[in-house]
Amino acid sequence: MEPKIEMREALISEAGQIWEIIQQAIERRRQEGSSQWQNGYPNRNTIESDIAKHFGYVLTVDDEIAVYTALILNDEPAYSSIEGAWLSDGEFVVIHRVAVDEKFSGKGMVKFLFNKIEEFTRSQNIKSIKVDTNFDNLAMLRILESKGYSYCGEVMLAGGMRKAFEKIIF
Repeated sequence: MEPKIEMREALISEAGQIWEIIQQAIERRRQEGSSQWQNGYPNRNTIESDIAKHFGYVLTVDDEIAVYTALILNDEPAYSSIEGAWLSDGEFVVIHRVAVDEKFSGKGMVKFLFNKIEEFTRSQNIKSIKVDTNFDNLAMLRILESKGYSYCGEVMLAGGMRKAFEKIIF
């Protein structure tokens, strides 16, 4: 039987479990030799704030949390200044803080997540998704390429320069 995979808003009662998943991702990035997420961000307060602001989302597999992400509508101050050019200047959804539970690692969950984010974006009548990642986050760079995101340039976020991507969906 196919597993039931859904994306929904995260609940504040899930903050502890989500923080565990984020900590796994922080450790994975450290083991890969990345500087991303190695300076105390994101932290538990970041996650609780995401959820309180209705930015926090989870991808569940048979009701078990597999992936956490933050989806923010039209608000990423760092994106107003890009070395390069965005594909569009209308409304957009920003993807931040993608973290996969180790139990679901390597099972294509982030690709499922990106499909669900496209559905979510369409449901909001928004045509653009923007995302940034560290230059050394090879797994995310591969996913962005496979999902048809266009490299637009670089943006400065806390922690340094990030590669910025956009996808126009119709």
